[in-house]
Amino acid sequence: MNNKKFAKKLITWYNTHKRELPWRDTSDPYKIWLSEIILQQTRVAQGLPYYHRFVEHFEKIGDLAAASEQEILRLWQGLGYYSRARNLHKCAKIVAENLGGNFPFGYKNLLKLPGIGKYTAAAIASFAYREQVPVIDGNVYRVLSRVYGIDADISSGSGQRKFEKLAGELIPAEQPDIYNQAIMEFGATHCTPKSPACDNCIFNIECHARIHNLQRELPVKLGKVKVKDRYFHYMVFTKGEHMALKQRKGNDIWRGLFDYLLFEDKEFRDFDWIIHNYDHLSELLPYIKEVNVSAGYKHVLTHRRLHARFFTIELSEGTEVANMITRLGLQFFDHEDIHQLPKPVLVSRYLNDTIF
Repeated sequence: MNNKKFAKKLITWYNTHKRELPWRDTSDPYKIWLSEIILQQTRVAQGLPYYHRFVEHFEKIGDLAAASEQEILRLWQGLGYYSRARNLHKCAKIVAENLGGNFPFGYKNLLKLPGIGKYTAAAIASFAYREQVPVIDGNVYRVLSRVYGIDADISSGSGQRKFEKLAGELIPAEQPDIYNQAIMEFGATHCTPKSPACDNCIFNIECHARIHNLQRELPVKLGKVKVKDRYFHYMVFTKGEHMALKQRKGNDIWRGLFDYLLFEDKEFRDFDWIIHNYDHLSELLPYIKEVNVSAGYKHVLTHRRLHARFFTIELSEGTEVANMITRLGLQFFDHEDIHQLPKPVLVSRYLNDTIF
């Protein structure tokens, strides 16, 4: 099958079967960039309301640049991979302050911006500027590996270069934007990972994977992510209608979001063990009125499997309690304030399950 035939088949299929999505009705690089950052590692159904939310709050990139990080993280809450949100903000500031509010023209120039890698740069360059540069994501790897029978490891540099070469040869000069949309859409909705619709496929005759029954084997990905279990013990200090939270610092997960005083161990521990192994907590003992322990919560990230328990600790009133809470790096917030704070999904789930 020659390159032109492959591209023509995809584009013809796309014009009939494409989903109507708001970022496909524009050549505005700001909206295209916003959609691509949101959709990284996120399904369209999950990302769509976030896209609408950001466009509604930040009509132009200058509005996004002027927002606080806390506001952006709050709107991003639930999408995960919060470094994407911070890079989104950083990129917006550079474009607004250094580039006059305009994204640079061209794939190579787009790559210089924070948070924009090869895929996102190719998407913006082809969708907004119709530059002949291929997008390569998981959908593209899957379609090309199956149709052309490529068994190169997509997690290796040599394998990726092989796919990049083929993708570059296939993308047409006339409609690079439509072609890129088409091949991603085909992989996302037709040539799916587990149940591809091979019986009514436009490549039914040519597809190497269908002919040799290799749909489950292609694409090849040998590099597997090692998942680490982490056990979180959250100390949820309450005083009347207030809860004590803190903003996460450092380079661990959820930097910039708010959660509770946290102790981590290799397994779940009970409250007595925690009190006796963290000396600075023992001074709060005289002021504890009641302790309730939640059921276990589980949250899976790419590299981590988080297990959490929440110890809700009701404290008595008093200046000394307030001083100790401050020394622990915490601050009391009321219901309305907590609702406005950007929080990890685990904390939001816990709050939804409590009567607080």
